Amino acid sequence: HNGFLQVEGQKMSKSLGNFFTIRQLLDGTDFGGRSWPGEVLRLAMLMTHYRQPIDFSVATLAEASKTLASWGRQFIDNPDTAELAPEAAEILGDDLNTPALIAWLHKTYNQAERGDASAGRRLSDTLRAIGIADLSAVSEGTVAMSDQERAAIDALCDERLAALNARDFAKADKIRADLAAMGIQLMDGKDVDGNRSTKWEVKR
Repeated sequence: HNGFLQVEGQKMSKSLGNFFTIRQLLDGTDFGGRSWPGEVLRLAMLMTHYRQPIDFSVATLAEASKTLASWGRQFIDNPDTAELAPEAAEILGDDLNTPALIAWLHKTYNQAERGDASAGRRLSDTLRAIGIADLSAVSEGTVAMSDQERAAIDALCDERLAALNARDFAKADKIRADLAAMGIQLMDGKDVDGNRSTKWEVKR
């Protein structure tokens, strides 16, 4: 009874060139120009209810990565505790409502940020219970940027400029949104010849 898996809004298919294995996502750079830690992939899948179609996209993974990097500030590294908080268990008892669970995790994280130490423990224990146990790689991965990642962003910017020049504004807007989800801010302008140009920077 689970929903179908899509990639960037399309059915996953080798003929469309959008077929990726988990191993490729973990170790390769073919999807979004970077590799993705297992915790990011797991959270991205849990963001959609299992009965609904799951749209696997770079923007979704970037959102999951950003969320985990944030939660890492309150994550308590204690491998001996991995138990769902009572509230989390109740939420998952309602037809495995993972989107509601993630909303609760956001709320619990905010409580921890305001100084509620017990909220930090509930957050950490629940994350470990659902298989998200190591946030260090996620946090570190949001700071540094490899040459491959920079090249991938440059390529997306070039693709967006081509779409703008072809007046395909829907595609251009989608690329801008995907880059924004990755923490990339675009700055449009013109070069010395008066042609469209785009610079980008990582949002702070």
